[in-house]
Amino acid sequence: MAISRRAFVAASSALGISLRTGASLLNSDHDAFVLSASGTTSPILVDRDDFPGVIRAAHDLANDIGRVSGTDAFIINAVDGRSHSLIIVGTLGRSATVDHLVDIGKINVKEVQGKWETYLIQTIEHPLPGVASALVIVGSDKRGTIYGVYEISERIGVSPWYWWADVPVKRQDTVYFEKGRRIQGPPAVKYRGIFLNDEQPCLGGWTTEKFGGMNSQFYTKVFELLLRLRANYLWPAMWDNAFFTDDPDNANLADEYGIVMGTSHHEPMMRAHKEWTEHKADYGNGKWNYVLNKDGLLQFFREGITRNKNFETLVTIGMRGDGDEAMPTTGSLGSDIKLLEHIMADQRVIISEEKQTNAAEVPQLWALFTEVQKYYENGLRVPDDVTLLWTDDNTGNLRRLPTSQERRRSGGAGIYYHFDMHGGPFSYQWINTNPFPKIWEQMNLAHEYGANQIWIANVGDLKPLELPMEFFLRLAWNPAMVTRENIGDYTRRWAMREFGETHAVDIADVVSKYTKYNGWRKPELIAPETFSFTHYREAERVGLLWKDVIERAEKLYQILPQNQKAAFYQLVLHPARASGLVTQMNIAAGLSKFYATQGRASSLLEAQRTRELFKQDQALSDYYNHKLSDGKWDHLMDQTHLGEVTWQPPRVNVMPAISEILPQDTNDYGVAIEGDPNAWPRHYGDAVLPTFDSLNYRQSYVEVFAEGTQPIDFSLEADKPWVVLSEDHDHTPDRRFWVDIDWAKAPEGAATAMIAIKGKQPDVVVKVNTLKASQEQVAEARGHFASLLLPIAFDAKDAAQVTSVNDVAWKLISDYGRVESAMSIFPVTASSILPPDPAPQLIYPVWFPETGRVDVILILGPVMDFVPDRGMRIAVSFDDEVPQVLDIFSNRAAETFLSDAWWSVFTKNNARYLRSTHELLTPGRHQLKIGMVDPGIVVQKIVLANATLPYSYFGPPSQLRMK
Repeated sequence: MAISRRAFVAASSALGISLRTGASLLNSDHDAFVLSASGTTSPILVDRDDFPGVIRAAHDLANDIGRVSGTDAFIINAVDGRSHSLIIVGTLGRSATVDHLVDIGKINVKEVQGKWETYLIQTIEHPLPGVASALVIVGSDKRGTIYGVYEISERIGVSPWYWWADVPVKRQDTVYFEKGRRIQGPPAVKYRGIFLNDEQPCLGGWTTEKFGGMNSQFYTKVFELLLRLRANYLWPAMWDNAFFTDDPDNANLADEYGIVMGTSHHEPMMRAHKEWTEHKADYGNGKWNYVLNKDGLLQFFREGITRNKNFETLVTIGMRGDGDEAMPTTGSLGSDIKLLEHIMADQRVIISEEKQTNAAEVPQLWALFTEVQKYYENGLRVPDDVTLLWTDDNTGNLRRLPTSQERRRSGGAGIYYHFDMHGGPFSYQWINTNPFPKIWEQMNLAHEYGANQIWIANVGDLKPLELPMEFFLRLAWNPAMVTRENIGDYTRRWAMREFGETHAVDIADVVSKYTKYNGWRKPELIAPETFSFTHYREAERVGLLWKDVIERAEKLYQILPQNQKAAFYQLVLHPARASGLVTQMNIAAGLSKFYATQGRASSLLEAQRTRELFKQDQALSDYYNHKLSDGKWDHLMDQTHLGEVTWQPPRVNVMPAISEILPQDTNDYGVAIEGDPNAWPRHYGDAVLPTFDSLNYRQSYVEVFAEGTQPIDFSLEADKPWVVLSEDHDHTPDRRFWVDIDWAKAPEGAATAMIAIKGKQPDVVVKVNTLKASQEQVAEARGHFASLLLPIAFDAKDAAQVTSVNDVAWKLISDYGRVESAMSIFPVTASSILPPDPAPQLIYPVWFPETGRVDVILILGPVMDFVPDRGMRIAVSFDDEVPQVLDIFSNRAAETFLSDAWWSVFTKNNARYLRSTHELLTPGRHQLKIGMVDPGIVVQKIVLANATLPYSYFGPPSQLRMK
């Protein structure tokens, strides 16, 4: 039985497994175990005494084989003598068949036995009388076996998202699995899960329509998905839901599937907040106040533990205010801490009594969310067995990681992370805005700093956060599967699994691009004035990037097979198109205002385009809700996302404000130029283009536009032969003329030319200033970042030298943030190095024609101060001067979490900035050195300036070193 390379790759595309080529190709029937061929399937043997969840997963595998081959496998509980081959599924200690195979030496389970959630998949010959071969899936425990089962499903081509995103299964006549032995587990993170949150109006509306509420029918789908993604932990929806009482079958179902249940960061002792709000009159005086209603709250807490005492749970302890808010103070921080210590001690007594064991044997967490962290920072301590659940800043930046001393705690530490937020500093609940490189960079910190007991992500409505949810959970299982260099490879493997090889590279690039652009600034936060219309063609360039990604997604949609279109729409096309549309709408609205102030008749077109895009936004949501997959996902695009002015989502979508003029019936025209918001001839000042620099060259432009309704007539001419004018015929209806310099003809040094725009109106003269380097200057500047005038900008990755010290070095994080790749220190746990001690450096050769002041502006990742009492420092110097040590958190009150001054600005921009000022005493060549002080800082871009820069979101575009 010859098996093609294409078929083998398709069968081996589980995301945690490297795709093999070359010598790994299957060339005969000796290379593979056949699960199904020619309508005949290998039966699945599973012991009746195994865990119900394992038996249920085996049935899923039987169905998955049928999805691929067209013929379901069938389940047997004992060898019946009719099977040439078997798939044997079993848990050590629960499967008599598996235990027998161990006893007779057919399988060696030393690497599996006693491990947490570990599995062995092995092919063996003649395992049992009358059976020629078997594919054996052995789990160390219940979930280990289940994960092994779903590993087979994914490898034969059944995506974990086959139901949740309508990913089709590719039919194959022969379904097989490579022979051999493979072990996976234990996972790097013990508890890996999601939090269904902020579930109104989308998830709540959808579940009500499709299931009658968030009941066991709904959670059946959630639990299966989690297990297919190798998750094991869930905080259930809680805005208007109570998991344990809304449907009495919910808790039993979770236990059967093998899902560890918990409750959110502000719902202690396995009780939903809704249970309190609806029944608080039954508990003492009904006050959520431990001082005023201790007995009532203790009764409430005890009931939560009692009803779950026989289930696998991870208990949240502690207490916040009534709902997701801070606890009212008792008068001082010290007394608040004493009260919380008392509350948690009482809770642990309940846990011990109801579970009839030492509380230290029951998994517990204390969530250090928002204000709760201050109690820990000021001395509150919990028993070592309680996991400290550190959190991000609500926008994906870790606030705190365990110190070396805290890593010795038996309960360890974990992370509560946000892909969705309803709260401060702003809400983002609509679409996927989470780039993989950012997630990787932050969760790699968590892993390396030992926060590996719990990883749980707020995924909002679950859809449309399929991609970051899976990436997060895959990292939690095995962080080593994705490195800083191969994040893009992961995305390509994902695209190959979901849509096949043919278009995987293009699909992965679209996904990477739309999430990257959303990471620059979330769609809810984009406003008409976000990107500059005056400088660097910034708004235009952003709009063109989105136009390109939308067009590429739409072309892919058109050529994909019909059965892949629904999945592609959900996972790729809709988020790309919808996100880009919001950006384009705001740019159009901003242009309507910008053009109106200049008197352009085209402001009307931009206003109309804004209205059209606003309608298209609603049409996209309507299609997703009502037409996509025959209305399967109705309500999941109900979230408002336009017009956010406070931290809350708007009540309804609000079109961004537009401006319009009333053009007269004339053929009057105006002239606008790059770098100036004004227009001529009505403006009194001179029209001067940004100075052209032969060492740092960029095009510029002049635009002539109609002010009235009639066609305009004019001529445009430069008075110097070295000024080259060319019309951009794609730029309409206003007419743009590119201005270039023929440097071979331009005079050396400073020169000036004039561009005259002539017609029936007064002439408009645009001044063109140039600076051309001498041959000596060109020779000296070669190999350097050079300019005859500042600013100069360049990407951090373009250092000429990257030095290391004791294996600590600056290294690339691919596709990070605003740049192609960013630079950060690895290992991320390296010790701090203060000058004058030698430290890893990024060295950039720069050339300036003059002496004087130079400001170095570092554009960084939006890091938080996750190491206590240290700050986040970096050293900057030119040549041999004493390095300046800059600390992002030199003013903690202004820079850190919940600071009114800057924190919300950095989170909105998804970047931080540092500035140092230097005095250069000699012109010419210099070396700019960026030295490590503390790890954890990500450097994206560097700008050198000697004056205040005009507003733009990204700053000056980067240049390369002169060749």
